Amino acid sequence: MPVEPVEALPICRLDDVPDGEARGFTIGDGAAERAYFIVRRGERAFVYENSCPHTGVTLDWQPDVFMDVEKRFIQCATHGALFRIEDGFCVHGPCVGAYLTARPVRIDQGLVYLTA
Repeated sequence: MPVEPVEALPICRLDDVPDGEARGFTIGDGAAERAYFIVRRGERAFVYENSCPHTGVTLDWQPDVFMDVEKRFIQCATHGALFRIEDGFCVHGPCVGAYLTARPVRIDQGLVYLTA
């Protein structure tokens, strides 16, 4: 039985995001616009919705500032909550035990794709 191709949307080159850093991006426009961010850890990339599970505010206080000082965790600028990069699990702050909403990605020939 043939497998249906998975839709994939290219979002950036992996090299566009320095290792240990994050970059925000949006998809869609108008009422359909959604904010996300990508975090790079070595040759891996993780994409999350740009929304804190505590109150729904965006995580960055300035464009593309998503990481704590040591670059070990994703940090909510409003509440100081800290999230693991690899799975978005909150390890500190008012939403301990909650998760950021992850989006599936794949990397192919240096391009990062958001997959359906």
